[in-house]
Amino acid sequence: MAFPTQTLAQFNSKNCGSPANGTPPAQQFNVMDIEDQLRSGAAYPAYVRRDFYKIMLFRGVGIFHFGDQSIPISGDTLLFFNPRVPYTFGSVPENISGYFCVFKEEFFTGSLRLHLEEIPLFLPGAKPVFTLGGPQADEVIRLFRKMLENLNSDYSYKYDLIRAYVLELLDRQFPVEPSSDRPLLRTPKDYAQRLAIHINYLNRAVKTETGKTTTEHIFDRLAAEAKAMLRHSDMNISEIAYSLGFQDQAHFNNFFRKQVHSTPSAFRTLV
Repeated sequence: MAFPTQTLAQFNSKNCGSPANGTPPAQQFNVMDIEDQLRSGAAYPAYVRRDFYKIMLFRGVGIFHFGDQSIPISGDTLLFFNPRVPYTFGSVPENISGYFCVFKEEFFTGSLRLHLEEIPLFLPGAKPVFTLGGPQADEVIRLFRKMLENLNSDYSYKYDLIRAYVLELLDRQFPVEPSSDRPLLRTPKDYAQRLAIHINYLNRAVKTETGKTTTEHIFDRLAAEAKAMLRHSDMNISEIAYSLGFQDQAHFNNFFRKQVHSTPSAFRTLV
């Protein structure tokens, strides 16, 4: 049985008392103080997916169920949630505080050339939990308070400022670091072996269900990760090529040009 999906409109209605109204940005973003939410009697839903992204500063002790993981946390913790993975609390703990913001992909794509699914923090398998030290926590609190302040203001360009604060959480707090781990699954044969099925069965099933070949899906994912690294990291192109499992930069350049119709260097310059 598939997990139900909660929409952002449903979330706002349940947690704010009414759906977000007004212009599209108002329907695509919200930010809340956890203590205010708990005082209002808002209850957390069951283990469900959402159709929106969420960034939470959690201050206290608790357990989050994220995908197939149960993650105990304590202290000041920053968590990143995406629409592909269901999540919830183990229970609503006492004496907690913090902030969270929720937003749709369209909140950024309408104004910026930004695709959230390409950001490393939101990629499948990404680590969703970061423990913060004192100065880090203070900076994150400042950003959330700025979001709240602007959301409740009459400033005409408040959503532009809010986008900048969210991007600061994503880009400045946790930049992409070079990794020594190279992908082990690069071909349809690799995936078939991992799933213990015949490669012909895998290719036929993927093509039937999605209309695309297994290789096309793999190449799409590699291209998305490459674009995210070029946008959000200081790694040079050779390091990116190596981290994605290419034999050398020339092979990576050829792959990227075929998939994105641009060289890695030109793409990085444009963004």
